[in-house]
Amino acid sequence: MSFFIRNVLKVALIMMALGFSVGCDKASKNETRFANTDITGADFARDFVLTSHRGERVSLGDFESKVVILFFGFMHCPDICPTTLTELNRVMEKLGNDAQNVQVLFVTVDPERDKLDNIGPYMEVFNPNFLGLWGTLDEIETVAKEFKVIYQKVPGSTPDNYSVDHSAGTYIFDKSGKVRLFVPYGADTETLTNDVRLLVNDDL
Repeated sequence: MSFFIRNVLKVALIMMALGFSVGCDKASKNETRFANTDITGADFARDFVLTSHRGERVSLGDFESKVVILFFGFMHCPDICPTTLTELNRVMEKLGNDAQNVQVLFVTVDPERDKLDNIGPYMEVFNPNFLGLWGTLDEIETVAKEFKVIYQKVPGSTPDNYSVDHSAGTYIFDKSGKVRLFVPYGADTETLTNDVRLLVNDDL
């Protein structure tokens, strides 16, 4: 088993453990349950400071009063990333008027190829309101560690023709900027939409 796979499994087990322990606690208090993994109170995924494709330095605080959906990926990704962004656009469509209170963020794990001048057009393909985030190699590494995201280059036929293996999952934050949910790759868009709507309309 490769180093990358071992680390991805480790992160998955951590998420499952967090979801189970927090979920049981919430159930005992008869509080609202989410369909996706509730990680309310987690001591990671707390914040970031990166540059948006519009050239502005941003952090979670810049999206106060909005539900934030954050996903890590890269533009040359052949399947997981475009699929996730397409599904997130579908969620925004399902939300209707509530979508104006939601911000989707895409953090690149390939800052060497994904530049500010091409991330913007890439976001436009999926939804003009999606925001791409870029950072230096050191900045991306710092943010990835904070969010427990594992990624590594996979060499290709030429130095520039490489891929990037990365853990796939989406974080959702409430309107106060606190992380609330971890959504695995391939989650049902209907239940995801319902979870996001709960956070938009209620202070859970």
